[in-house]
Amino acid sequence: MDMKITFPGGKKVNAEIDGFTHKTDQALISGGEESAPEPFSLFLSSIGTCTGIYVLRFCQERNIDTTGMKIIQSMDLNSLSGMIDKIKLNIILPDGFPDKYRKAVIKAANLCSVKKHMENLPQFIITTI
Repeated sequence: MDMKITFPGGKKVNAEIDGFTHKTDQALISGGEESAPEPFSLFLSSIGTCTGIYVLRFCQERNIDTTGMKIIQSMDLNSLSGMIDKIKLNIILPDGFPDKYRKAVIKAANLCSVKKHMENLPQFIITTI
């Protein structure tokens, strides 16, 4: 699997994969134009959206209405390192969600492949060509 990273100008950096372009930019304070999310924001959103697709699939397979359902993702920063040390995903269940599936929907959310990759970190190899 390959992804092409391009530099379209200014502080913008894009990732091209499977015919899609994921655009990023930097905040004004960092010299960017704020025309797109910062790369770290995309990284964090991939956790929530990945979790979301597993929750959505779980509900769709059981014909559970997802109207009003959402996931609230929050991050706790370590005051010493400034790094995120806890990511919380709170699944807001819609009215009428069957009680018998509450634990099961959490189990489905835990199948998120982004989360699994963070738990089993890949090796990074950076070279020049």
